[in-house]
Amino acid sequence: MNVTAVPRSTPAGTLDTIVHRVKEGSRGWVRLGLGERIALLEELRLAYAAIAQPSVRAACEAKGIDPAGPLAGEEWLSGPLVVLRNLRLLANALRDIQRHGVPLIPASRLRTLEDGRLAASLYPLDALDGTLLPRNHGEVYFQPGVTAANLREHQARFYRAPHEGRLCAVLGAGNVNSIPPADCLYKLFVEGTACVLKMNPVNAYLGSFLEQAFAPLARHHVFAVVYGGADEGAALVNHAMVDEVHITGSDRTHDALVWGPPGADADARRANNEPLLRKPFTSELGNISPVIVVPGPYSDGELRFQADNIAGMVANNASFNCNAAKLLVQPRDWARRAGVVDGVEASLRQAPVRRAYYPGAEQRWRQFTENRAQVRRVGTAGPGELSYALIPDVDSTRTEDRVFHNEPWCTVLSETGLPGGDDPVAFLAQVVPFLNEKVWGTLNATLVVHPRSLKDPAVASAVERAIRELRYGTVAVNTWPAAAYALVTLPWGGHPSSTPRDIQSGLGWVHNTFMLEQVEKSVLRAPLTGLPPPPWVPGHRGLRSLGRRLVDFELGPSWLKVPGIAVAALRR
Repeated sequence: MNVTAVPRSTPAGTLDTIVHRVKEGSRGWVRLGLGERIALLEELRLAYAAIAQPSVRAACEAKGIDPAGPLAGEEWLSGPLVVLRNLRLLANALRDIQRHGVPLIPASRLRTLEDGRLAASLYPLDALDGTLLPRNHGEVYFQPGVTAANLREHQARFYRAPHEGRLCAVLGAGNVNSIPPADCLYKLFVEGTACVLKMNPVNAYLGSFLEQAFAPLARHHVFAVVYGGADEGAALVNHAMVDEVHITGSDRTHDALVWGPPGADADARRANNEPLLRKPFTSELGNISPVIVVPGPYSDGELRFQADNIAGMVANNASFNCNAAKLLVQPRDWARRAGVVDGVEASLRQAPVRRAYYPGAEQRWRQFTENRAQVRRVGTAGPGELSYALIPDVDSTRTEDRVFHNEPWCTVLSETGLPGGDDPVAFLAQVVPFLNEKVWGTLNATLVVHPRSLKDPAVASAVERAIRELRYGTVAVNTWPAAAYALVTLPWGGHPSSTPRDIQSGLGWVHNTFMLEQVEKSVLRAPLTGLPPPPWVPGHRGLRSLGRRLVDFELGPSWLKVPGIAVAALRR
């Protein structure tokens, strides 16, 4: 049996029946008590655990991964781990609502930023939780107007003022298998909205596993899965009984649904702000994810560690991640600039060349690499595979270059230099406007900063200002923003400066198990180096064991499980 076979498209009549059933179920869903919801989440945890291994095996088959090899760990970490953690923390959040009215954030976790806005520390939740990402620290920055005194008024709106029952059409992502279930869990348990999920054809094989795992939700008639392509997606989104839409995918898909097919008519609608689709719309739509290397007193070993970190951001999941590193930004005349590029190249040579499982990847790869004077091809690609491509020294003044305004969505990393040398303050003053105004996307960015640099108050102030001013929904320091995605306590989504007419990386949040509103961004900070190495670094031999052990940990967190996790994490 081919476990990755694509199910048949859902017929129009069946889709209509499903939508009506789930819309009717949404009215009962809003009346379900907290105790019943908690019990349901616990039931879902066990049901999802039961499909973890077969769903990982199916993903490995679809992506050309040996399910018994180290790379299978990617699927354990990005699939079951994230979903099971999401389910556990949602149940904890509802228990907090039972006791406190909202998910509890103690006053000791709040601080005021230099610009007067509120920030809340949400990772780690406790010492045991901190073993997931040792020495990492995650915060949420709020928009102006949210204060320590009124924070409760910006949490868990559905549980404070429930609506009468709403139905969301969820257009699922095809690349990472935790995204479709996590998007639905957010809509169901944070916003109180029932879901009809249309699977992306790329990972439609996951649908049968979700139907099995989420059967308890289907029993309440608040969740269903449908299948098909663009026509079925449009039919679902435009169905009269659908109240709102959520999509994880391409900005082109968003624009086609909201403004119509590309052309003069769509341009006119956009100019006049007259969308075809007038339903509430949330989305997460990709990004040209930048990694900014701030000059500093790095040792060779420290740069090698961060080169491995960056290479892992490129290689993971064959680079089919919205948060995959796509643009390396450095000072043009910094003496270590070339060494960073060389280090990333050397690390990518430790990564296996992967199957280009996402449609159109080869064409996009050629669009980025052909007719360029400098392209470093890393690895030998066989049929259906793509080598890694490094494009160094792209002219930052030629902002019409596609590396600044088109997401590659394949194994391409570009590098550019901004004027300057080893002055971190002057460099950061250029980085922020360059990325905010010249580079497409608002989802996530990474800053690599040496801790000794931060001992200079001027540098520390410049770094903090850059973190605040960068228009990205997640800013990570010395780590991959995907780690923030995996934590699920931190809100994940594009920066709220996006608009439907210039959607960039989308609008709205998911994950966000503290059910926060008026969020401006998430910030995750990590050490410059450390042990264990990040699980995404190329050549991590313990990755599969680590993934399985962390999934087991999420089913029942215990200090007794930490030594085994540490051993697997250290098997570099």
